[in-house]
Amino acid sequence: MSERLMTRRPRLTVRLRLTLSYAGLLVVSGAAVSCIIWLVFRIVPNYPLTAANPRDLQSGQPPSRAEILDLVVKLSAWTLGFLALVGLVGGWILAGRMLKPLQEITAAARRAASGSLDHRIGLTGIRDEFTDLSDTFDEMLDRLQLSFEQYRRFAANASHELRTPHAVMKTMLEVAQADPGHQDVPQLVKRLAETNQRGIDIVETLLSLTALDNREVEVDPVDLAAVLRSAWPALSAEAAEAGTTLSSELTESVVEGNDVLLHQVVTNLVQNAIRHGGGTVSVRVSGGWLVVRSDGGILDAARVRTFVEPFAKDRYGAGHGLGLALVRRIVEVHRGRLELAPNPDGGLTATVVLRELGFGS
Repeated sequence: MSERLMTRRPRLTVRLRLTLSYAGLLVVSGAAVSCIIWLVFRIVPNYPLTAANPRDLQSGQPPSRAEILDLVVKLSAWTLGFLALVGLVGGWILAGRMLKPLQEITAAARRAASGSLDHRIGLTGIRDEFTDLSDTFDEMLDRLQLSFEQYRRFAANASHELRTPHAVMKTMLEVAQADPGHQDVPQLVKRLAETNQRGIDIVETLLSLTALDNREVEVDPVDLAAVLRSAWPALSAEAAEAGTTLSSELTESVVEGNDVLLHQVVTNLVQNAIRHGGGTVSVRVSGGWLVVRSDGGILDAARVRTFVEPFAKDRYGAGHGLGLALVRRIVEVHRGRLELAPNPDGGLTATVVLRELGFGS
């Protein structure tokens, strides 16, 4: 970027160019008027001029047409010089006032380029192109600041989560090495496998989130109810192990989507309800809607909004927090929407809305 700026040829500033434009316009307009006056006198017949009042002849002969034309030319030259001066001074002041909002926007852009995203322009006054640009720039800074804050939280939590399984495995291995004769090897292997699988799951989910941002997703007509039925045996087994009552209400609902990714959405939402909800989970599919409702404790709406952020749930001690983040990204890729709402009587309702295909689609 700096090399490109250094290679640019020096140019007149916008303020100076506007000033020259204003002055030039005034001079050209004055010159046009002067030319018209001169032409008028040129086409007037060259009759001898006399005074309207005979008594005025005592002061001398009236001027001839040639003398009048010379006077017009001289006065026009002085007038054009005056207009050029007024145009330069007035144009410089007027251009400065008009470009002041642009200078504020430029200063804010430079601050943002240096890494400061907390400054806002906030132009006031009559709505025009500059205020529109200012509002758009402020909105962009809001989104950038939010994105960077989410990225910092994600990076910090991801590094912590990826470090935790390795630290746990290192500790278990160090204990086993220190006292190998008193170790329950099968139990140790089981715990190592579980901890290693947790790290694998985190890495695979991170890779899935990255892949969704960098590739096109192939879509076909998919029946959401059929997707849920294919995932139901594994989900039922997990619910039974957790002591959770799992029920469903399924209606054929054909949407445009990717079967594998939608299977991931269904699995993650129901697993999240089983693992972090109460003792009852209900699933309903109808009209392009997938609704997963679980009971449990009363949830705060502000806390629920953080559930779709990667690792956000860790702050409340519930899971590694990537499942709902992946669900949200998959739904966004399908041009749908994910809604999380706390139930008045406790628990959470997750709703995925996709575009249902009609019979003529």
